[in-house]
Amino acid sequence: MPVDPQLRSLDIEIPTQPEVLVKLSLLMADDDIDLQSVSALVETDMALASAVMKAVNSSLYGLRGRVQTVHQALTYLGMREVAAITFEMGLRAAFPPAAELEPIWQRAAKRGLLMGRMGQLLGVDPWAAHSAGLFEECGKALLYRHAPAHYPAMLRAASSDQELTMLESTAFGVSYDKLGASMCESWGLAPAAVASVWYHVEVQSELRMPDAMQRRGIGAISLVAWTLMNDPSRLDENVMTIAPQAQLDETLVLRAARKVEEQLQQAQAQGR
Repeated sequence: MPVDPQLRSLDIEIPTQPEVLVKLSLLMADDDIDLQSVSALVETDMALASAVMKAVNSSLYGLRGRVQTVHQALTYLGMREVAAITFEMGLRAAFPPAAELEPIWQRAAKRGLLMGRMGQLLGVDPWAAHSAGLFEECGKALLYRHAPAHYPAMLRAASSDQELTMLESTAFGVSYDKLGASMCESWGLAPAAVASVWYHVEVQSELRMPDAMQRRGIGAISLVAWTLMNDPSRLDENVMTIAPQAQLDETLVLRAARKVEEQLQQAQAQGR
């Protein structure tokens, strides 16, 4: 979906996509992806490769034994997940380190993994789903960098993301969801991922896909991931409400959500 051109005129800088991620996106779009080419590309940036290795060896993935190279990581986790981890580290690196942003990046890693794996199980573009999960809250990082003296207090004051977007719109003329969608578009993410980031606060608060949202599968998966992370007792209820709106089978969505959540729980248990 095209992002409102008015957002481009706001005095909030959107970082340029790192060159290594531009090249990685081109490789991921190739029907004949070469593992060696991907590992060589990531390893050209030593800081990025080191960050990827640290993430791969975290408890989130629960690998048996320590992975030593990017190529090993590709072998164990597969192309999509290693590429997504690389994007995650590139996204983090685009912003200055800050304790207030760390919870955002931790949620992004888990949400991206949940969404990518659910997308794979449901036949909904897993790369776009994983990317949407990673970038869902990136607008908060943009606003933090724009107003570091004021934005942390706003984050603390808001009781929900819906309330936060209202505070942001009043203070900055834009909310983090719309700003994040603009960054997604700037970095060349799939239109379905951009739409999911744009509408996710509305979908979470109303359990309804807006009429303007044409690509709905990833948006539905986003809500399921949000439910797993915030209110798992409502999983059945939320899936039954949102899945039909995206023309997804409710039983299959529930099965995928439970399977992926179980995978993450097992990985974290092994990684302790």
